[in-house]
Amino acid sequence: MPYAPHSMSFQTFTAVLLFALVMGFTPGPNNAMLAASGARFGIRRTIPHLAGVMIGFPVMVLLAGLGLASILLASPLLQLVMKTVSCAYLLWLAFQIARSASAKSSSGGGKPLTFLQAAAFQWVNPKGWLMVVGAISAYTAGHGTQLYLQVAIIALLTAVVTLLSTLTWAAFGAAIGRWLRAPLALHVFNLVMALLLVGSTVPILLEIWHDLKG
Repeated sequence: MPYAPHSMSFQTFTAVLLFALVMGFTPGPNNAMLAASGARFGIRRTIPHLAGVMIGFPVMVLLAGLGLASILLASPLLQLVMKTVSCAYLLWLAFQIARSASAKSSSGGGKPLTFLQAAAFQWVNPKGWLMVVGAISAYTAGHGTQLYLQVAIIALLTAVVTLLSTLTWAAFGAAIGRWLRAPLALHVFNLVMALLLVGSTVPILLEIWHDLKG
């Protein structure tokens, strides 16, 4: 794939944008959690969660692109620990969502994620790591200033797409939440969101099993 001498070619820019759109809008841990939070707590109480994802994920892309990912992924043991922690946390979140009983309830019904919790979650999000490693490895080349500029462009595109996708999924949850007044309807919705989270752990669980057998 061709690259401009000092930045990123139009073809590569378009490829990164399409990649970010597909990864950003398709179901995954962040989107399922935001939809469930929007349905249960509404948009206003979900704003810190939204902000944590919108800021935390592009920052992760930037740091990973500047070399942190290669350091973290150089150790097989560290990879196994990260996979195990991420799966355990996602399964716990899925359980919490599945047992939620009432939309926008403020009495004993739990709380939406805070900004720091949502931002920290990006570092144990399997889909997030897949996107980061895929984008950095496929769409960057060169070194020095050229590489830093390419990483910055990818992080900026990711920030824009993350803003749009998180708002879309949270708004979807808030909109459908109006139709989930009946406990059974909300329970079914929460189960679907929980199953999306559980489904996102399957590939990483298979990797953990393979690593342990190896």
